[in-house]
Amino acid sequence: MSITQQIEKGKELVAGKIKDGGYIAYFQAFTNTYAPVEKLRALYMEAINHKDVAVLSVATRPDCLPDEVLDLLCECNQIKPVWVELGLQTIHPATAEYIRRGYSLSVYDDAVKRLKARGIEVIVHVMLGLPNETRQDMLDTVSYVGKSHADGIKLQLLHVIKGTDLEKEYLEGKFETLTFENYVELVADCIALLPENIVIHRMTGDGDKRTLVAPLWSADKKRVLNAIHKAVSLKDQCHFPYTETPPLPD
Repeated sequence: MSITQQIEKGKELVAGKIKDGGYIAYFQAFTNTYAPVEKLRALYMEAINHKDVAVLSVATRPDCLPDEVLDLLCECNQIKPVWVELGLQTIHPATAEYIRRGYSLSVYDDAVKRLKARGIEVIVHVMLGLPNETRQDMLDTVSYVGKSHADGIKLQLLHVIKGTDLEKEYLEGKFETLTFENYVELVADCIALLPENIVIHRMTGDGDKRTLVAPLWSADKKRVLNAIHKAVSLKDQCHFPYTETPPLPD
């Protein structure tokens, strides 16, 4: 489908939830700056000029942001707000090598600096529960993001998916996934670490139940979000105003 057709189909899917609001045109899967700039221009411009689109969000890797792409994103940012979402996942070199991230932390730092210099908002993806990382390792990653001049963060729980190398290692007992209780407490502590200016765009995620191996509790997203809401509400030191939002209905 064309970009416009995809937007219209997306609107149909959420028509029961959204009556009068704008939409984020989210280039989500894979590396969405990894193409000739003129191809990207056609795709981005079709999305950002749609009458119902309020924001263009582009997910990519920090090592796939050449200057000509940054210039294009800056051009789009003059039309409507542009967000660039960077998949950092962890600040720890051993974990980055284990998950085959393929770039060093300094590449992330440079990407944030170059994006911010062009006035583009940056959202950072962090994975919680990566094998061999301690609780403190994860908190250190979130703290680093909070100090890196990012504008937003997405916290994602590690999912073990069928047919992956990770599934083999999980079934061999080489690591354990986070429990429901540990994850909820961890997210609340992550939120408390972040500065007030950072927008929290995601606190969990639910994988495809047909391919999810572990943790199976993550499939009940409403339960997870309601528990996080309660945990955050109990943390007096937390500045995050999530307590103003009622829990999701069961």
